[in-house]
Amino acid sequence: MSTLKQLFDLSGKTALITGGSRGLGLQIAEALGDAGARLMLSARKADELKEAQAHLKSLGIEADWVAADGARDDDIRRLADEALARLGHVDILVNNAGATWGCPAEDYPVEAWDKVMDLNVRGLFLLTQQIGKRSMIPRRHGRIVNIASIAGLAGNPVELPETIAYNTSKGAVVNLTRTLAGEWGKYGITVNALAPGHFPSKMTRGTLEQVGVGNLTAWVPLQRLGDDDDLKGAAVLFASAAGKHITGQILAVDGGVSAV
Repeated sequence: MSTLKQLFDLSGKTALITGGSRGLGLQIAEALGDAGARLMLSARKADELKEAQAHLKSLGIEADWVAADGARDDDIRRLADEALARLGHVDILVNNAGATWGCPAEDYPVEAWDKVMDLNVRGLFLLTQQIGKRSMIPRRHGRIVNIASIAGLAGNPVELPETIAYNTSKGAVVNLTRTLAGEWGKYGITVNALAPGHFPSKMTRGTLEQVGVGNLTAWVPLQRLGDDDDLKGAAVLFASAAGKHITGQILAVDGGVSAV
């Protein structure tokens, strides 16, 4: 029998976090690093990755990084190659990279639809396939944490911008998570998803400015937005031995929005 501290300890584990240079990805990197994991961050922009690396170092967390575009097949393969070469194997994969685009459905440009889908769904699957096939399945162990959204659980209230491609993509992530959990459970791999509500970030800045924080929090039961700590505990639960019997689950971290 393990102690609670042992169950949540990630010492000796390795983690690859996409979209890890800022926002929710960086918050999760802080949590996994603080729990003892060796980190590899990925995002498109090298300068932001360097800033994230320096930030984590200031917290006593060492992290490596690779600049890669999760919507490009060649970059996905290169990221998998680099992660496996530098880490040796990947115990924890956090699929956080994502994009959004706001436009009414009747006028939604196909180029924007493809951009969102290529990164949020296709790229997520292809990287997961690479890491699963090359590292997790052979070792009969893995923790996959997908970042979905409450936007993938329901439609938008009328007050919010129109984001049909984003919502559709996150709905796909929800069912990809459940389906893959069923397929890969026999390999000792858990696959779960976090579904954040509204957190201040670069991606949500436009919504916050357009709708206003007060209007957004008015329909949140806890009457607040997510903060810089609110994903940490759930991420470590899914990534650690504490969550070894949890798979195929979607955990909303949204202040209660999805419950009402």
